[in-house]
Amino acid sequence: MKNLSLTLVAGIAFAGLAGGMAPAAMAYDGTHCQAPGNCWEPKPGFPAKIAGSKYDPKHDPKQLAKQGESMKAMEARNAQRAENFKKTGKWVYDVSKIE
Repeated sequence: MKNLSLTLVAGIAFAGLAGGMAPAAMAYDGTHCQAPGNCWEPKPGFPAKIAGSKYDPKHDPKQLAKQGESMKAMEARNAQRAENFKKTGKWVYDVSKIE
């Protein structure tokens, strides 16, 4: 019984010590933060800035312009739908059916 209580007390003491050390050890994630919440750093072997490096995707301006054109067309269709709704009170999704 004496050995059991000694073991129990030793176990509780060790758990208390380990519990006190664990949060500090678990908080470090291997990054070097410049400011709180700003802990980005490149992976080993990658440059800090992508532009001009071999990892730069060098997007084609014509391909990038396609998205802008499609968004302008979408906004024009939505404007037609909204104008038709204001006139008639009915929402027509297909703009080819709007008079």
